[in-house]
Amino acid sequence: MKKTLYIFSSGELLRKDNTLYFETEGNRRFIPVEDTGEIMIFGEVDLNKRLLEFLSTKEIILHFFNYYGYYMGSFYPREHLNSGYMTLKQAEHYLDEDKRMTIAKEYVRGAAKNIRQVLKYYHGREKDVFGAISAIENLLAPIEDCKDTSALMAIEGNIRDHYYHAFDQIIDNPDFIFHERSRRPPKNYLNTLISFGNSLVYTICLSEIYNTHLDPRIGYLHATNFRRFTLNLDVAEIFKPIIIDRLIFTLLGKRMITKDDFRRETEGIMMKEKAKKCLVENLDEKLKTTINHREIGRPVSYRRLIRLELYKLEKHLMGEKDYQAFIARW
Repeated sequence: MKKTLYIFSSGELLRKDNTLYFETEGNRRFIPVEDTGEIMIFGEVDLNKRLLEFLSTKEIILHFFNYYGYYMGSFYPREHLNSGYMTLKQAEHYLDEDKRMTIAKEYVRGAAKNIRQVLKYYHGREKDVFGAISAIENLLAPIEDCKDTSALMAIEGNIRDHYYHAFDQIIDNPDFIFHERSRRPPKNYLNTLISFGNSLVYTICLSEIYNTHLDPRIGYLHATNFRRFTLNLDVAEIFKPIIIDRLIFTLLGKRMITKDDFRRETEGIMMKEKAKKCLVENLDEKLKTTINHREIGRPVSYRRLIRLELYKLEKHLMGEKDYQAFIARW
């Protein structure tokens, strides 16, 4: 599996012959091109067309985040695995309401069951989250009765409301009270962490889509409209609870991130660079961690799980096997 490079410093990303390097004042760091799959840029980085041409031939994606850590966009190289057949199949399943709902329901069902699994994990560690578990279980059955995506999104919203309000019991830290979900700008430290972590998962899912025959512009739960990408948002719903949320709980529980790692600005609360690096480094390690996959019969990494999810969607679109979302067992 190719590596992700994270750049927090300001400098210049350059091509030199058949290699890449990142240059800051008085320092030059060479980047192993063949081992790199994506570069996430958080600092002020200069680049040129010659570099982009090189990245395109090497199929390396650039993801850009702004000063506040919000995802801004990507340099998405020419798709090397593009398939007209698969794009037509994606569009067919989007335009047919029944086919679209079959996939969209499975995303919500998968997300809900992984949320329940996270809560069960902490319930087993004597956290008072049984009420949230019961409320979410009661919302699982109505998913099947939804006739359109707006009703489906409403149930998904209710599930997440119950889930987020259990965060205070899990985290048990007065500095990181949830209150309510707030985004741009996040109104407290916890929401800032969640937003930053979710942005990372969206971009990781986008990079994995790039390595399949799927088109990231055609999603099913999130409406395909004038937004650039939607399929990555769909797939991320399944993995956010078991990857990002569990990671946030761990980092806060071990006091690896504290309220001192944030600062208030006119645009809202911002994570300091130390906290961003902490979350990024630990996420990178989490994605490399392997778990025993029952169906495959061998260990796979969390990152590989995302790719496998996309392969399952491809098989569904081709009529080979009905799509079933990945559900964590731990």
